[in-house]
Amino acid sequence: MKSILGISAFYHDSAACLLKDGEIISAAQEERFTRKKHDPSYPYHAIEFVLKYGNLKLSEVDQIIFFEKPFLKFERLLETYVAFAPRGFISFAKAMPLWIKEKLFQKNFLFNKLKAHDKDYKSDQNIFFSDHHLSHAASAFFPSPFKEAVVLTADGVGEWATTTVAVGKENNLEIKKEIHFPHSLGLLYSAFTYYTGFKVNSGEYKLMGLAPYGKPVYEDKIKKLVDIKEDGTFRLDQKYFNYATGLTMTNNKFDDLFGQKPRDPQNEKITQFHMDIAASIQKITEEIMIKLAKSIRKDYGIKNLCLAGGVALNCVANGKILKEKIFDNIWIQPAAGDAGGSLGAALALWYIEQGNKRDINFNDDMKGSYLGPEFTEEEIEKELKSIGANYEKLNYEDLINKTSEFLSNEKAIGWFQGRMEFGPRALGGRSILGDPRSDNMQKNLNLKVKYRESFRPFAPSVLREDLKEWFDINVDSPYMLLVGSINSEKKIEMTEEQKKLFGIDKLNLRRSDIPAVTHVDYSARVQTVNEKNNKRYYDLISKFKEKTGCPVIVNTSFNVRGEPIVNTPTDAFNCFMGTELDLLVIGNFILDKKKQDSKFKKDYKSEFQLD
Repeated sequence: MKSILGISAFYHDSAACLLKDGEIISAAQEERFTRKKHDPSYPYHAIEFVLKYGNLKLSEVDQIIFFEKPFLKFERLLETYVAFAPRGFISFAKAMPLWIKEKLFQKNFLFNKLKAHDKDYKSDQNIFFSDHHLSHAASAFFPSPFKEAVVLTADGVGEWATTTVAVGKENNLEIKKEIHFPHSLGLLYSAFTYYTGFKVNSGEYKLMGLAPYGKPVYEDKIKKLVDIKEDGTFRLDQKYFNYATGLTMTNNKFDDLFGQKPRDPQNEKITQFHMDIAASIQKITEEIMIKLAKSIRKDYGIKNLCLAGGVALNCVANGKILKEKIFDNIWIQPAAGDAGGSLGAALALWYIEQGNKRDINFNDDMKGSYLGPEFTEEEIEKELKSIGANYEKLNYEDLINKTSEFLSNEKAIGWFQGRMEFGPRALGGRSILGDPRSDNMQKNLNLKVKYRESFRPFAPSVLREDLKEWFDINVDSPYMLLVGSINSEKKIEMTEEQKKLFGIDKLNLRRSDIPAVTHVDYSARVQTVNEKNNKRYYDLISKFKEKTGCPVIVNTSFNVRGEPIVNTPTDAFNCFMGTELDLLVIGNFILDKKKQDSKFKKDYKSEFQLD
C-alpha cells in the first residue's frame, strides 16, 4: 500500500493530510490543535494526527509533498520589488531575512522539522513540491464526482498565479490559462476587507455577510480600480493599492476615490457607507466569477465545474453561478483555501505524476469532509471526569430525543460528534445548534454565544429530501458552499415602511418561517444533510422535524469569535463554560449548564484575539 503525506504551511491555515492508495484517510488544520486561528506555522500536530490515524510512522510514508514551490514564489517577490522599486523597499527588507534563513531552502528546513516526528526518518529524497494553483485545482477535481470537469481556482496569490483555469479528465489535470500577480480577485476582495475594518485573510466572510445590508452604489468607482473584460479576465490599477510594495492593502489614492479613510475597528462603528462598499465589491466579485464561468463553459464545452482557492469560499458568488445555469453540475472543495492545498498536492502526485487509475465516486471522495480526530466513548468520559464536568450518559435514542426537545424549546446547544471537519465550516461534527423558528436565536447566538457582530447570518442545516420545499435550490450542498433563497411561500414580505429601513435596522424584522437563518435579502447558506454522510446529525434533524414540522436547524461552528473550531472534549467544555450555551452534547453524554460547578466559568470574551 502506497502512502502520501501532503503538507501546506507558512502562509496561513497550515494543514496536513494522508492518502493511502489514493484514498483520503485523514486531514486536519494545525489551528485546531494549537488553538491559534489560521495558524501558519509548521503543522507538527496535524502531521502527528494524520499519521496516527493512518497507523503509520513517518519513516513508513512513501512520499511527502509540499503544496507550493518556494523558488517560484521567491522569484515573484524579487521581480515585484524590482518592478516597484524603490517603493517596496520596506516590505522587501522585512521579508528577506526569513526567506534567506528558511523559506528559500525549504527542502532542508522541512527535512529538519520532519525528523522530529520519527528518529528513523533519514533521507529527504522522498520530499516533493507541487505548484500552488495545481494543488488547489487537484483538491477540487480529483475528489469530485466528475469524470471530466473544468476547474476554476481563484485566491490571493500562489507563486505567480492568482486565477487559473484547468481541465481535468479521468486521472489527468492540466492548467490551461492563468492570471498573474499583481492582478488578483482575492487581493481585490481583501483590499475591501481591510478598508471596511476587518482582518485580511480572516474577515472576508464578514464582508460577504455585510453586503446584503447595503446597496452597490460604489460599483462604478470600483470599476476604476479593476478593468473587467467580457470573458471575465481583469487587471487592477496598481496606483490605488499598496499590497505589492507596502505593509497595507490600500493607499491614499484609494481613500480619496471613496471619500473616507479605512475604518478603524477599535474606534469606528460600521455605517451605511461600509455596508454599501461591501455590497458593491460583492457585486463586482460575482460579475467577474460569472463572466469567467460563462467564458470557460464556451471555450471548453465541458458541463461540469469544480471550484477551489479562497474565492471559492464566497458561497454567495457560487450560488449566483449555480442560478445562472452556466454548468450542469458544480462541485466545490470544502477546504477551498490553503489548508486544502495539502490534500491537492498529495492527489496531484498520486494521479498526475504517478498515473494511478481514478475510480469516480458518485457522491465525492471527501467523506463528508469528516476527516479529523474522533473520540471513543471511553476517551470522552475519561476527559469529562478529569475536568470535573457534571454529565449524564444516555442511550442513542434518548440522546436524540432529548436534544431535539431542547432545540424545540429554544436552547442553544454545543454538538460534538464523530470526526472533526476539514475546512472552515462546521458541518454537524463540531457545531452549535439552535431553533431556526425563533425570532431571538440569531441575535442571541451572535451576541451571547459567539461574541461577534450582530449582523452576521447563520446557516440552515436541512434534510436533503426537504430542501426543495424550503429553498430555491435543488442540488446537494453538503459543505455549506452555496447560497440560495427562502422559498416564496415561506417568506414574510416586507411592508413599504419596512423596505425603507436602512442597514442594521433591517436585522430585527421577521422575514420567514425560519427567521434565525434568513438573511436580510432572504438568502441562506444552505447545508444539505443526508443519512449516509452523517447519520447522527440526520437523525437529530429528523426528530426535530417530527416534533415541530420543521426539517431545518441552525448550524454555526462550535467556537467563539477569534477561536478555532473546537477539537477535543476539553475544548468543547471550555467553550461551553465560557459562553451562554445551555447544553453540551458530546458523544452519548449531555451536560446541562445549570448543573456545572460555577468555578469552571470562563471569560471567553477576552480569551481569544478577535478576528
